Amino acid sequence: MARTWIGTSGWSYDDWRGAFYPDGLPHARELEFASRCFNSLELNATFYSLKRPDDYREWRDTAPRGFRYAVKGSRFITHNKRLKEVETPLANFLASGVLLLEEKLGPLVWQLPENARFDAGRMERFFALLPRDTHQAARLARRHDARVKGRSWTKTDRKRPMRHALEVRSESFFNPEFARLARRFDVAIVVSDSADWPCVEEITAGFVYLRLHGHEQTYASRYGARALRAWAERIRRWRAGREPGDARRITDREPPRRKTRDVYVYFDNDRRAYAPQDALYLAAHVGADPAPAGVRPVGIVGHRSSPAGRQRRGR
Repeated sequence: MARTWIGTSGWSYDDWRGAFYPDGLPHARELEFASRCFNSLELNATFYSLKRPDDYREWRDTAPRGFRYAVKGSRFITHNKRLKEVETPLANFLASGVLLLEEKLGPLVWQLPENARFDAGRMERFFALLPRDTHQAARLARRHDARVKGRSWTKTDRKRPMRHALEVRSESFFNPEFARLARRFDVAIVVSDSADWPCVEEITAGFVYLRLHGHEQTYASRYGARALRAWAERIRRWRAGREPGDARRITDREPPRRKTRDVYVYFDNDRRAYAPQDALYLAAHVGADPAPAGVRPVGIVGHRSSPAGRQRRGR
């Protein structure tokens, strides 16, 4: 049965306190609270630096049964190395503790910078490196170098499939060759909605990955009820193995055939706690798992558009 996984990109933001987190809630309990409001969260701390096995172990143990984390890939791979000669950095990333998430490991999402340009050979080599299951990931993790020596984890408790998604922000990628490569390697092209880069809805994998950054002002504007209901309808179509009739496509090829598809949705418009409020509203309209009884974020009494705030870059 297809699932819809809905949450936020990260969970630790000062201006969520009092609007999403109750006043007085210790920072150390924010993940516990958020993971009981949503059935998934996107780990974005993993984008900025290599974490340690203890971090992943704590994330795994804090979230409830049935929860999923999407893990954002290292920016050293995507931004510094630009996907070039990244076998060892990828091994280091996997060895940092990713496999300790065990059954709570969802897709790995890789985000390229806006000034990246499509290079078919480089993209093919990167896609070919990506592990397709946790056994492959463990073998690759064992090739790590001294950067994670003494702080690595290269085992898996069982063989599980691994999913990968790629977020691109340059129109140079919106060509049939990129879509062909993504299909060949079963990598999802992220549906990425923002005010600053184009959005495409080319389905290239057995699942859909959606990042909602704020349509009017990136990272800083709220989605109104009308916009969220429209996204809910698109999600229902993707989940049923179809696609919207007005999908913004790169090619005219039919999507890979599936009776159903899992859909992963993460809100990144974190300003003024818009992200968790929008995520809760959307979850209620697409049938995602509800929050456990008794858990209701404070201050959320309706859904109206609010003034936009400052922007934040690099996410």
